Amino acid sequence: MSEAEREEATPRAFLGVEESVCGKRWRARLDDDRSALALAQRLGLPEIIGRILAARGVGLEEAGRFLEPRLRDHLPDPSSFVDLDRAVARLVAALEAGERIAAFADYDVDGGSSAALLELFFRAIGRELLVYVPDRLAEGYGPNAPALRRLKGQGASLVLTLDCGTTAHAALEAAAEDGLEVIVVDHHAAEARLPPAVAVVNPQRLDQTTDCGPLAAVGVTFLLLVGLNRALREGGWYARQGLAEPKLMDWLDLVALGTVCDVMPLAGLNRALVAQGLKVLGRRNNPGLTALCDVAGVDEAPGVYHAGFLLGPRINAGGRVGRAGLGARLLACQDREAALAMARELDGYNSERREIEQAILEQAIAQVEAQVQAQVEIGAPAPDALVFVAGEGWHPGVIGIVASRLRERYNLPAVVVALEAGRGKGSGRSVPGLDLGAMILAARQAGHLIDGGGHPQAAGLTVAESELEALRGFLEARVRARLQAIGYRPSLGIDGSLRPAAATTALLGQLEQVAPFGPGNEEPRFVLADARVQQARVVGEDHVRFDLAAAEGGRLKAIAFRALDRPLGFALLNTRGMPLHIAGKLRRDRWRGNEGVQLIVEDAAEASG
Repeated sequence: MSEAEREEATPRAFLGVEESVCGKRWRARLDDDRSALALAQRLGLPEIIGRILAARGVGLEEAGRFLEPRLRDHLPDPSSFVDLDRAVARLVAALEAGERIAAFADYDVDGGSSAALLELFFRAIGRELLVYVPDRLAEGYGPNAPALRRLKGQGASLVLTLDCGTTAHAALEAAAEDGLEVIVVDHHAAEARLPPAVAVVNPQRLDQTTDCGPLAAVGVTFLLLVGLNRALREGGWYARQGLAEPKLMDWLDLVALGTVCDVMPLAGLNRALVAQGLKVLGRRNNPGLTALCDVAGVDEAPGVYHAGFLLGPRINAGGRVGRAGLGARLLACQDREAALAMARELDGYNSERREIEQAILEQAIAQVEAQVQAQVEIGAPAPDALVFVAGEGWHPGVIGIVASRLRERYNLPAVVVALEAGRGKGSGRSVPGLDLGAMILAARQAGHLIDGGGHPQAAGLTVAESELEALRGFLEARVRARLQAIGYRPSLGIDGSLRPAAATTALLGQLEQVAPFGPGNEEPRFVLADARVQQARVVGEDHVRFDLAAAEGGRLKAIAFRALDRPLGFALLNTRGMPLHIAGKLRRDRWRGNEGVQLIVEDAAEASG
């Protein structure tokens, strides 16, 4: 059951909070304690684990596989994917004939990890892979005819497009005219008409019947390599070449990284890939990822947070500021000194990216507030469906992050467009229950876009500036209709109440049994009821740190990130001694050799009565 479906099925507001200081309704994730108790008793689990499993729709039959996700329980036969066997056959023929093979990869983490995975496999089988990553600013998203032509000029006869290509009709038609064959390996929304290619391997094809849930492109690439490895083994390649068969499991760290950073649901196959991949990441066998962990200060067993918020942004940073291929090169690098140099370079770009992002975010917020004020002045309601902003000279490399920040701030889908020379490059982020990728595809089909596509939670687009207002109107109407149809209301899922004294490292150890956390398996969130905020102060530029104290005793460290200029920060800094209900997630707090627990605060509400 999806998050949106659970919201509809669970009507009661947790602690009666219908509207928090962040404008959200607190929703109890579990409304029936009996199922939780049954899971805990039958499986011999702590009651809190039973509650969390039941709240996520995990029943008795699947609980074992959920708690111990193994690839062999979830990995489908690669041949069940449309066109995968055709892709494998063409790759085997190219390898046997000594053809030069190239990869055209997207510039984000998913594309970079897909390219690195493919390159490492090719090295292991004794072949070279030519890797091309387009410049985000100069070339934009997806295959383009000049780049494909350059690859052919470098001797490539076969190109794999990674994390792109499903809607690249013009570029692939030009490649076919030039005599260049293409295999598309992608996961973005597909139309009935596919581009000319040897094969289009994409779980979102309309004629795809095998359903293993949404996959990142790196997950699709991994399945392709499972099929290719099997074909090479059965064809005697390794025996003839005198090579050991590659251990694909050794590269699951790359699969986990791309899956997490592309915000794929962590259920089924994805959950198994990420759970096993994080274990591989912890072994620090990949020099590039090891260097990146060192630069980012990851000195503990890596989890989803480290992959998504520390490693991923640094890999993305090169593409955002003009060094598109650096992330992919780092992930495939086998030289530790060279990897460290690249990791440091990416870390510097990430700092530059944050400064650019903050400046654009401030401009975007000012634009939204001006839109709201204009509506108020004419007596019209404030925008209630879509946040849509555009700016001349905005850096296209950070608009996706800005869209995420706007979605968090306004609790609505957000689209941000960077304008230059009469054309806009846009990025959008969605809310649960709204397939933004499908709506962007519909806008392209309706003639409002030059190009565009994506998946349910994220999408990209290219639009003529003259078409901007028409696009805004088209998306607003569709988004509003969909949000009304699903009864969308900003909400925060809550797993239960917690006393400060109960927030221990032992509890964290129990909660980690249900990890990895992410979309489809949300990290547990608790409320400290009737807690008093003490010693609240601003740390960094805009974070609020404080202690929480309960009437019955006990204290807990807490921090609210990026809260200073938000209603949450104001509430925490101005409690006037009144108690609040505080909602957030528990994390380990390591400081000067000591280990404790702190609450990452996400919301607060007045404590009634």
